[in-house]
Amino acid sequence: MENLTMIKALEITNQVFQAAQERETAPLTVAILDKGGALISLQRQDGSSMMRPDIAIAKAWGALALGCSSRKIADDAQNRPCFISSVATLAQGNLVPVPGGVLIRDDHAELLGAVGVSGDISDTDEEVAIAGIVAAKFNTDSMLPA
Repeated sequence: MENLTMIKALEITNQVFQAAQERETAPLTVAILDKGGALISLQRQDGSSMMRPDIAIAKAWGALALGCSSRKIADDAQNRPCFISSVATLAQGNLVPVPGGVLIRDDHAELLGAVGVSGDISDTDEEVAIAGIVAAKFNTDSMLPA
């Protein structure tokens, strides 16, 4: 299993920003966490608002903590609101149950970390997160066989 290094994290971030530029998104913030939840990289585009770093980190952290994308967490919040509310309380604010937090996996489906993107609508945040992961030659859960 490979480790998610700062250089690899910055490559993912640059690819996210490239995908954002192609889609003409609002200014984004990208957080990359390692598999233990430690922050490797946090980058903000010019004009990204002041809460975006916290939101991006929380999207990635929630994905790692629950072992699924923040989109899945959002779906769970609809179906099991008491559970996700309880988890959010236990997470002490480190959980944002909306799309934009995506797990990073290697070619063997081993967990390497997570990306959190915030700044545009949540669906777009997720879209560019996945695009960045793929362009940097990593995988996400949505790419793995069921």
